[in-house]
Amino acid sequence: MAKRLEGTPRADGFRMPGEFEHHAGCWILWPERTDNWRNGAKPAQKAFRDVAKAIARFEPVTVGVNESQYSAAREMLPENIRVVEMSNDDSWVRDCGPTFVVNEAGEVRGVDWSFNAWGGLVDGLYFPWDKDDKVARKICEMEGKDSYRLDDFVLEGGSIHSDGDGTAIVTEACLLSEGRNPDMTKEEIEQKLKDYLGVEKVLWLPNGIYLDETNEHVDNIVHYVAPGKLVLAWTDDESDPQYPLSKSALDYLEKETDAKGRKLEIVKLHIPDEVLITKEESEGVDTVDGTLPREEGDRQAASYANFYIANGAVILPLFGDKIHDEAAKKTLQEVFPEREIVGVFAREIILGGGNIHCITQQQPSGQ
Repeated sequence: MAKRLEGTPRADGFRMPGEFEHHAGCWILWPERTDNWRNGAKPAQKAFRDVAKAIARFEPVTVGVNESQYSAAREMLPENIRVVEMSNDDSWVRDCGPTFVVNEAGEVRGVDWSFNAWGGLVDGLYFPWDKDDKVARKICEMEGKDSYRLDDFVLEGGSIHSDGDGTAIVTEACLLSEGRNPDMTKEEIEQKLKDYLGVEKVLWLPNGIYLDETNEHVDNIVHYVAPGKLVLAWTDDESDPQYPLSKSALDYLEKETDAKGRKLEIVKLHIPDEVLITKEESEGVDTVDGTLPREEGDRQAASYANFYIANGAVILPLFGDKIHDEAAKKTLQEVFPEREIVGVFAREIILGGGNIHCITQQQPSGQ
């Protein structure tokens, strides 16, 4: 039976593995909010299905679904994908699900951060979020994994990356934002990360992707592909508002070393051309008080760095940008020569405020 644990993962000999380490499976939550997903969430559900099917070729996938959508999701998803009832407020399991940690014996545990919809009453994206805040515990109990609960510390899985070898990377824009842990200093937040991710060093990028409504999650701008090696969302266009953000990240990373004292190898991954919400897409979203509106012409925080590393594959968001889609595939194939690069058209996901990495959460095998 899964237990709630005292202490910290670090003290107990646990660490957050790199996403490139072996997985027992992947978790996804089913989209349905009509104030976030257009046209009754049907276009988004098809995109989520495509992502789930792509990942399920390489590792087991479980989709958590609200009771009202269970039958529809079960009908849409192939039989090799497990579908379970799991109450949730929206479909961002990367952020509300558990962060799994492992030890040298291969034991797996979960870290259950407090979740407040990316900023709570300060600048959160919807209200309420109490169902989402229970998702991590439900997943851990369903999988029989003991977990650590932090009632006093807000964090989302998309705001952290680990190299599995002693280093974590985050953004100041997100972790120091007023809506998360405003009573804690940067040093106190860093210590919390060290204790619960089992890392020795935290790298702090200044910013993430331009107009990222999560206060600039790190998983949209960089992605660890191996210990000491990162891909960085990049643009060569110095007039693009993203350019100074990516340039400051590059400047910072080139000066830094990781927990093992290594200089970091950085691979540039060019962003797609602007993804703007169309009039039709905007009009398909219900207007609800307390939820961030989707307005025509809004630029989306589109980035190829928001991919998911599965066992033997990389599931890459595509945007219908012929030049940059192909370039991203080529770059990642060079980075991951042993993995298959599988592209999934992800416009409907980015319209909801995130992408493939944001809607997935890996469960490591510990092997």
